Amino acid sequence: MQTKKTISGTFLKWLFLIVAVAFAVSMVFSWTLQTRLSKKSAYNLLRLNIADVRQDVIDASDANLLALTRDIAGEIDGGAATDEAGLAALMERHDVSEINLINAEGIITVTTHADFLNYDMRSGKQSAEFLGLLDGTEQWHVQSYQPTSYDATLLRKYAGVCLTKGGFVEVAYDAERFQRDIDHQIVGVTRNRHVGENGCIIIADVNWNIVSDRNRNEGKNLDVTGIWIDRPTMPENTVFTAEVYGETCSCMYTFSEGYYIVAVLPENEILLQRDTSVRLTAALEVLVFLSLFAVIFLLVRKLVVNNIRSVNNSLSKITDGDLDEQVNVRSNTEFASLSDDINETVSTLKQYIAAAAARIDRELAFAKNIQQSALPSVFPPYPDRKDLNLFATMDTAKEVGGDFYDFYFLEDNKLALLVADVSGKGIPAAMFMMTGKTVLRDYAERGDAPAVAAFNANNKLCEGNDAEMFITAWMGYLETDTGLVRFVNAGHNPPVLIRDGRAEFITQKADLTLAAMDGVPYREQTLQLMPGDLLFLYTDGVTEAANASEELFGNNRLREALSKRFGSGEAAVRAVCGTVKEAVGAFAGDTPQADDITMLCLYYAGNNTLAVAAKTDELPTVTGFVNRALEGLGCPETAAAQLDIAVEEIFANIANYAYGSEPGDVTIRVRSEDSAAVIEFRDRGVAFNPLEKPDPDVSLPAEKREIGGLGIFMVKKSMDDVTYQRDNDENVLTIRKNFTK
Repeated sequence: MQTKKTISGTFLKWLFLIVAVAFAVSMVFSWTLQTRLSKKSAYNLLRLNIADVRQDVIDASDANLLALTRDIAGEIDGGAATDEAGLAALMERHDVSEINLINAEGIITVTTHADFLNYDMRSGKQSAEFLGLLDGTEQWHVQSYQPTSYDATLLRKYAGVCLTKGGFVEVAYDAERFQRDIDHQIVGVTRNRHVGENGCIIIADVNWNIVSDRNRNEGKNLDVTGIWIDRPTMPENTVFTAEVYGETCSCMYTFSEGYYIVAVLPENEILLQRDTSVRLTAALEVLVFLSLFAVIFLLVRKLVVNNIRSVNNSLSKITDGDLDEQVNVRSNTEFASLSDDINETVSTLKQYIAAAAARIDRELAFAKNIQQSALPSVFPPYPDRKDLNLFATMDTAKEVGGDFYDFYFLEDNKLALLVADVSGKGIPAAMFMMTGKTVLRDYAERGDAPAVAAFNANNKLCEGNDAEMFITAWMGYLETDTGLVRFVNAGHNPPVLIRDGRAEFITQKADLTLAAMDGVPYREQTLQLMPGDLLFLYTDGVTEAANASEELFGNNRLREALSKRFGSGEAAVRAVCGTVKEAVGAFAGDTPQADDITMLCLYYAGNNTLAVAAKTDELPTVTGFVNRALEGLGCPETAAAQLDIAVEEIFANIANYAYGSEPGDVTIRVRSEDSAAVIEFRDRGVAFNPLEKPDPDVSLPAEKREIGGLGIFMVKKSMDDVTYQRDNDENVLTIRKNFTK
């Protein structure tokens, strides 16, 4: 039988583990910290030594060139020739590379470099450094060894000294003379210089020949030390590692006055301080941790563990929901106080839970009222309109939800319809719902087309959408005069069209959901409603409603539930929503509602007007529209049959001849007038009055009759009245059939 671990045993194990981990972490931290400190100290030491040696080299270089320049200035002040030949003689005698005489205006008046004659010292950054010799702020000036401004490949060092008669003399020498003069001064610079205990300084010239080395390798290439420097990839004053005389060292270099100054410090010396410090720290921590381990374990086992076990037993009951449990551990003042505090806390918690529950209920009820008030809730919403009717419902899965619907007139003959679903549930979804509804309506009411409104709303909703919520939406504009719906689908379920007792999902293309990604274009699509059509919009809470077997209600069950005749007007739209709700409820049974269910149904009565392309392919659409309109007017079957034939003949003639090969459209309007059905055809084709064409002689045999004219003749004979007029570049043909004949 497996025995359970005791608190003391578990505490001992975890205390040992914690102490071990703490020790390991402490050692790693000490090792890392001491390594960084040692390397930082070593790198600072390298920089300091390089800076000292560099300054020694610069001082030696400056002193040497300044002495030469003062000698030359003294000879010039003493009367030496100052023409071009005289300066050339001075240059050769003092073995320098260049001599220039500059007058009080800063112009080179005599020079050994012909290109510099009459050069203005103020015109160059490098030469302008010597202008202090003219304004009295300096008596002499020495520049660093550097590339010349006129030839970057030529390294020279310049010095200037004021002349007693005004102006100054400028003297330069190049690398060869420069190094010959000061090499002897810096050979001993590194002999007795140590970097740390065992480090050293090595100096090499531009050709990598060692000038000064503690190991006396002067004259040899720097390679003999094991140091290799690639200036393009190895910046100055940056540490690199090299095997110097067989020993791993940290190195740093700088280039100054034509010399490479390299500081070297062995790695073992850098890390010696770290190792010593870490060993001492480790020894001390072992003693401290062992002592603490023993003391803590004994005290905890004796004074704490048993009481904690008792307290934990009571707390387990409390955390399981038994808020009537009392903690009663009173072996000492601390545990007695703890027991009292826990009991008081639980009592207060019970009060807070009750108050919070009541407050949340009130706030959620208030939020639900706000949400409901933001949605249209008066039905029928437009009782004075006879061309349409609407009904909508929203049943949230929680107190508030993320679904929403909306409808409003943008113009007298343009109705906006919207059904949408926000990702998520509860308060966050409800808040984002309010924002999405407002944004979409703002863009629609300012005149944006559906696709443009969706594009602008998407960009707006993406701003600051840190919660990464999104909205599926179907939004369309119904032109009540024609029944044309221009819509956009942002990742939403396809609507259902109910026509003549048959329900079908609308074929459409869904674009990306709103607020998912800014800058996404949306496509405008169209749907033609006929008088008597029902359009059913919904959210996925309908089709994704689940039963106890985790089956989904699905599209097929929705289509089956809606495939019947619902009548017309307000009764029809209420019946559609009620039928779906009843079908979903029967399917789900006792399974809790998991998602918001929102439905909107539109009944389109229309004003019996249809606009279609002037194509014979549209003939079934036209005849279906006319038949429904006539049925709504109560037209007798005999009259309706004659009108049906007349409509086919007139529409076919317009489709075949009105526009020739160019595209065009036809507007057809059906109305009742004095117990008669009146059908009007309008097109913008070529002007043509079919009534002016003579009637065919029907008494002649068929083979002897002229081709054409029989169709319009039949229309005139079967109708009670046929009229034609040309109105604003439109052909208007009107037929009339009395209901009594």
